[in-house]
Amino acid sequence: MKLKNMHESLDLDLQDPEYVALYLNDALHEGSPEEFYLALRNVIRANQGMSQIAAETELGRESLYKALSESGNPQFSTVQKIVSALGLQISIEPVVLNS
Repeated sequence: MKLKNMHESLDLDLQDPEYVALYLNDALHEGSPEEFYLALRNVIRANQGMSQIAAETELGRESLYKALSESGNPQFSTVQKIVSALGLQISIEPVVLNS
């Protein structure tokens, strides 16, 4: 499968809010912060685009690109605004330990 086709397939999947929630949760729990920011960029690209998210969050488009870049280190409030603009919410759950 060509890389372009893989991106198109991912973009279609990322238009489903339930898939997006699973995708971002997986990136958050299984990856590094940089991988989570990459996942956020992918979701934004597949949906509204950076310009629309910038307008909805009242953050500059360039600031969003920088915050979600590989070397970015966005504040929690920035991530929270982005997640909210995507129609999602952040939640915390207890860890279930197997004894």
